Amino acid sequence: MSQLVTKSVAQEQKIETHTGVEPIARFTIVATAVAVLAVLGAAALFAQGQNKDKYSLKSPSGIAFSDFRGYEDWADVSSARTDEILKVIVANPKMIKAYKAGIPGNGQPFPEGSMIVKLQWKHKKSTEAPFVVEVPDVFSQAFVMEKDSKRFAKSGGWGYAVFNYDATSDKFTPDPKSLSDCGFACHTPVKAKDYIFHPYQKR
Repeated sequence: MSQLVTKSVAQEQKIETHTGVEPIARFTIVATAVAVLAVLGAAALFAQGQNKDKYSLKSPSGIAFSDFRGYEDWADVSSARTDEILKVIVANPKMIKAYKAGIPGNGQPFPEGSMIVKLQWKHKKSTEAPFVVEVPDVFSQAFVMEKDSKRFAKSGGWGYAVFNYDATSDKFTPDPKSLSDCGFACHTPVKAKDYIFHPYQKR
């Protein structure tokens, strides 16, 4: 009889222990999950905040940086290098599609809504490569072009703007000297190519 009582008491204590521990364990798991989600949410909001600040900008002529939203992931068209600047040219999907269809080499103009961004870095010699090579250093500018023949009729159908980047503040600002036709004079020599210097490079 005493053995049965002892066994029953032990089982009750075991049940009490489980019922006390399980809610604590569940609470700990839930609290951890909430904390992780909070951190991820904060990171996402921070990134959105940065993009919101950038994409709220407009050039002096009214060209909105938000027109080029997502340019960070656009396909490469080509690249170029001066003595001081390394440039990577990217274009939106509509313009990439036109490039692949043979524009402007076939004599046709790019369609309305085509957009191109020239990303510009100061460059430096790599200290890691086992050969001499220049690599991007400090990002400096986003030079943008968008095709809207009605809006930019005076500049060959293209609008131009420059957004400068300051690495110290991690902020973009519209270039105060950047009017909608700021690149028109420079691009006029390639009028026959719809004012676009760089072809879509073979890859």
